[in-house]
Amino acid sequence: MKPFSKILFCVIFVFFSKIIFAQPIIHFDETGYQSVLKRSKIENKPIFYMVFATWCQHCNKMKAEVFSDTTVANYLNKNFICAWQDFEIGEGAMLQKKYNIKSFPTFLFLDENENYLYGLNGEYKTTVFIEELKNALNPTKQLPFLKRQFLNEPNNSAKCLSFLTTLKKGKPRTDLNEYAHHYLSTQTGEKLLTEINWKIISNGVTDIKSREFQFVLQHQNEFAAITSPERVEKKLFNIVTELLQPLTENLDSIQYKKDRIIAKSINNIRIDSLVFRFDLIFYERTSDWKSYKNSAFDNVEKFIYKDTKTIKEIGQFFLKNASEADDLKLAIKWNLNALELKESYDGLLLESKLYLKIKNKDKAIYFARKAKEMTKNMGWNSKEADDLFKELEIN
Repeated sequence: MKPFSKILFCVIFVFFSKIIFAQPIIHFDETGYQSVLKRSKIENKPIFYMVFATWCQHCNKMKAEVFSDTTVANYLNKNFICAWQDFEIGEGAMLQKKYNIKSFPTFLFLDENENYLYGLNGEYKTTVFIEELKNALNPTKQLPFLKRQFLNEPNNSAKCLSFLTTLKKGKPRTDLNEYAHHYLSTQTGEKLLTEINWKIISNGVTDIKSREFQFVLQHQNEFAAITSPERVEKKLFNIVTELLQPLTENLDSIQYKKDRIIAKSINNIRIDSLVFRFDLIFYERTSDWKSYKNSAFDNVEKFIYKDTKTIKEIGQFFLKNASEADDLKLAIKWNLNALELKESYDGLLLESKLYLKIKNKDKAIYFARKAKEMTKNMGWNSKEADDLFKELEIN
């Protein structure tokens, strides 16, 4: 290597080495929860605990973009005992249960006695995250202080809202319900009709059967004038989702049937559409073909006739479960409407298979050929279409 080249190589190597080795490193403790608590007592520092999932894009983005920032890294190292835990291994399940973690990433701010000082979840920009770290260190912005302030004066709407707003940053909405009702019980009748009370109801009330939410249902127009019709409707959507989603996840048939009646009693066409979508999920997961079919018959054309994705999903379930020709013909009609709105490869294959199941081979061949033609035009893999051609015994 020539002398000049050697010098240039050394300069470049030193330059990039400085960049690489100058990257800030957050000292995350992985020795375990109890060990971190002991360190907190010895070093007299609060704890910053990240609970993450390896598949979580928001978690990975925070690690790559925010934790690599010099200001963030230095601030965390200086002011906190930093620790992190993959929720799928080791003590992850314990932390998830102990702190009621529902989403990732979740950031816990704790003291040495396990008191929950502050919490965050989700993805943050660097500047916003630094401000939140400062809030977590400020005693007057920590949850124990805000909670005491509120409970000492439970009819104070400003103190209640301040506590709920901070609590909501790191906790699921259901954790706010108790405190929201504690305040709202001090507000009788028409006193609920204020902007700040709407904010407390919107942020904290998750019980669809509660006095406060029933009051919202009876005074939707008045609340819409205080806030906006869109925000009132969004609250209706959220509270129905919070009511029915856990039941679809837990496959609780008895409670689902009871609570969907409550949701339907809201008597709002968009809420009825939402309940229908939950019905489809619930009946599919519980393999209740009869209820699924009846719900689809009653509601597809009423609520989702322009939703091509959901119609194709329904068509696939009919293809798998329907045995009566009339049922399959209805799925054919719905899927054909979806194809007219937006022709798609999977929709063409589905239409062919539905026709094949009712033994209409000519129509099945027609849609199979259209699907194969689409793969040629788009340069896609044609394996599914080829397999269907073999089944139909065509070239």
